[in-house]
Amino acid sequence: MTEQKATNVTWHDSAVSKKERCELNGHKGAVVWFTGLSASGKSTVANTVDHKLHSLGKHTLVLDGDNVRMGLNKNLGFSAEDRAENIRRIGEVAKLFADSGTITSTAFISPYRADRDKVREILEDGEFIEIYVNASLETCEARDPKGLYKKARAGEIKGFTGIDDPYEEPLKPELTLDADGKSIDDLADEVVAYLESNGYLSN
Repeated sequence: MTEQKATNVTWHDSAVSKKERCELNGHKGAVVWFTGLSASGKSTVANTVDHKLHSLGKHTLVLDGDNVRMGLNKNLGFSAEDRAENIRRIGEVAKLFADSGTITSTAFISPYRADRDKVREILEDGEFIEIYVNASLETCEARDPKGLYKKARAGEIKGFTGIDDPYEEPLKPELTLDADGKSIDDLADEVVAYLESNGYLSN
């Protein structure tokens, strides 16, 4: 549990309820949490899902790992402690968007189960949708669009997930995507179909 350092603060409820915001949007708010190794395709799938949902008239947003680290979390590194704080912060931000009735996709490696579970805990039942973008280490290294695996193998990057730091696969994700064998468009369609069939795209 993160320590509450600020004192003399009081929670203020909104004059507009979450239910009213969702009714205005015409669909539920949720956090679609994409997790997987670097270069597994998380960001690409998340943005493709975002595009497909937007074209359906849904209110959406993507929170991307690199983008968030360039702003909100620019003071965090990649130690276990900083990774945990990175995920905690983005979980709180994603919750705010879910409360606004927005379907919020996040694309973070988020390698530790405990950190992902803590985000699930702060959301209402059914609002956290964990999606495991399952690509093998071999596939991710072959892609390596940023050259990070090559640097990690050369010892230039320490604590790199999948090389010298662990990735803890989800035990019971809402959805697992075969990112080794399917196209980005097919994977995105699977996500949209899941959201549709489970009632997230309507009230």
